[in-house]
Amino acid sequence: MKWEDGRESENVEDQRRVPVGVALGGAGTVIVVVIALLLGKNPMALLQQAQNNAPPGAQAPAQESPEEARKVTFVKHVLAETEDVWGDLFQRMGKQYRQPKLVLFTGKVSSACGLANAAVGPFYCPGDEKVYIDLQFYDELKDRFHASGDFANAYVIAHEVGHHVQNLMGVSIESKHRKLPNDSQNQLSVRLELQADFLAGVWAFWANQKMKILEPGDEEKAITAATAIGDDKLQKRAQGYVVPEKFTHGTSQQRVKWFREGLKSGKLSEADQLFELPYRGL
Repeated sequence: MKWEDGRESENVEDQRRVPVGVALGGAGTVIVVVIALLLGKNPMALLQQAQNNAPPGAQAPAQESPEEARKVTFVKHVLAETEDVWGDLFQRMGKQYRQPKLVLFTGKVSSACGLANAAVGPFYCPGDEKVYIDLQFYDELKDRFHASGDFANAYVIAHEVGHHVQNLMGVSIESKHRKLPNDSQNQLSVRLELQADFLAGVWAFWANQKMKILEPGDEEKAITAATAIGDDKLQKRAQGYVVPEKFTHGTSQQRVKWFREGLKSGKLSEADQLFELPYRGL
């Protein structure tokens, strides 16, 4: 995947060295400053003390390896590409694309959706319109699931940004009112996740049209990633058998199919068909 020549997004928040529960910012900083003024103390000194009182080992190493730095740069470039593509597509619809923030964290993170640890994998929180990623997930994707390569990693970001697109278009809310007969909450979740895969494909189509990002073998790398994180594959790996009733993201075959559909057509208008098909026909 070609990505080095593009711009970097300014919407990346790096919280990898900020301990959860100790980080100060926004309302937290205001509270500390108010307390300091009431006590007649120097606000800056109190802020510094709060940071220094972090539990041992909570701070990440100050040094960053070249590999880690490359991952951060890559994320910023890919996020910028999603901003450019979705900004243009929304403009064509007469709408304005509201760019999400992307938060880099290590281990665990606090979001508007609650406290989460790295075990949940990358996720999108509609409450604060942010994508959350622990960069170690990419190592797990490569080492555990044998899905490596820049485009496979970009697919992960594009999928989560796809959830943001759903949020802006009201799909997450509308889907509750368009629930098909006999659809369970899990089946509805599958539809939303597969649609996010489709939207990731739409992004890839237009990013390639505009910036020529795809190289030979890239599509296969993304498909390997989509295959590795299908519900059937994950259940089989974890417990040795598959329980379709507990699927929340779709099978490997479904995830690959809908990513490919988006990559092939690039038509945002076709995303709605996931809520028009019978569940078994997905």
